[in-house]
Amino acid sequence: MSGWRAPAHLHASVVRRLSDSGVRFADETRSPGPTLSWTVPDLRWYQDAALAAWGAAGRRGVVALPTGAGKTLVAIAAMARLGVATLCLVPTRVLLDQWAQAIGRCYATAPGRIGDGEQRIDAVTVSTYASAITWAPRLGDRFGMVVVDEVHHVGAECPREVLEMLVAPARLGLTATPAVGDVADHIDRCIGPVVYALSIDDLVGDALSEFDLITVPIRLSSEERTRYEGLRRTFTATYTAFQSVAPGAGWDAFVTAAMRSTAGRAAVAAWRASRAVLAYPGGKQLALRELLARHAETRTLVFTGDNATAYAIARELLVMPITHEISRGERAEMLAKFRSGEAPVLVSSQVLDEGFDVPEAEIAIVVGGSGSTRRHVQRIGRVLRPRDGKRARVYELAVQDSTEVAQMRRRRAGLVAEWAAS
Repeated sequence: MSGWRAPAHLHASVVRRLSDSGVRFADETRSPGPTLSWTVPDLRWYQDAALAAWGAAGRRGVVALPTGAGKTLVAIAAMARLGVATLCLVPTRVLLDQWAQAIGRCYATAPGRIGDGEQRIDAVTVSTYASAITWAPRLGDRFGMVVVDEVHHVGAECPREVLEMLVAPARLGLTATPAVGDVADHIDRCIGPVVYALSIDDLVGDALSEFDLITVPIRLSSEERTRYEGLRRTFTATYTAFQSVAPGAGWDAFVTAAMRSTAGRAAVAAWRASRAVLAYPGGKQLALRELLARHAETRTLVFTGDNATAYAIARELLVMPITHEISRGERAEMLAKFRSGEAPVLVSSQVLDEGFDVPEAEIAIVVGGSGSTRRHVQRIGRVLRPRDGKRARVYELAVQDSTEVAQMRRRRAGLVAEWAAS
């Protein structure tokens, strides 16, 4: 007996073509059942426009809205209007909690959850990417719609094979920072193209809070400066030599080549050590203390470049760290205390970058960052969720005469370019 095979995501196309051709066939997939009743708040003008654009595109595509603009509500409204079983895929356990809570406020019952120790399936289910990788082969025919939050992770944290194993014809991707290049091509094939996009600039003063972006210049001590420059010389000598024989080669190629020699390994170690000098030197410690004292009564998010710095700040200043190592119970307790003002400062390296919903946060202090525009947009967005009378402030601590200055300039240049292009 011969047969044909196709990825699950082509199910609707196969059924349609067979029907159009008059071919008799049996469809043995489980029909995604209807969802229960929804109570969805009124949408803002741009959320309604985004939903209409998605519908006009055949219920496939990506909605790109700034962090804080309510992408989750757009997805919930889409689920409610379509009324079919829906699987929501999210990158982190923090977002798993947040999506479950948001859906629970609008849906007749608590949604199912897959991840963070739970394996409960329902007509509306939220899953982390990691859990979906395991469960997709068993759940692929149970949902008529899939929502992918932070869709720019498709192909990396969220392998596209997960989406290929789902029959769901309706697909909605959400992001604040649309992907480009190969990632955009993967998303286009698995979910659809960008069907609606607005920038921070489009919504500041309307759906997002006004904000100030402030640079805080940091100077290294003489000892720190001597150590930093020595480490950079060690790294630069080897890196420059590599570039001369392999022009245009990327960072990964350099690291691979460097690991093959003693000098190369020393160069990579020097690069890492130089970054450690910039992570939290004495000048940043002093600046952070002064900023937190100045805004002592204001909810503040502190962003670092790594977990080690986040924990160092937490120990030094007795503030609460949020990392992937924190359990769900601890995380919920910390966020509740932050929202109430009992503990007005949170520090994290990456967990707070995406999908963290606290309109009470007014101050962001970037102690350590990178050249990534995407991460910068996400971090700024954490304090742009609107509230009456609110004007947010974003402080960037940058060590002068170091690689941090160039990184900050790239972030801001990318930010301006992204706003202009949206």
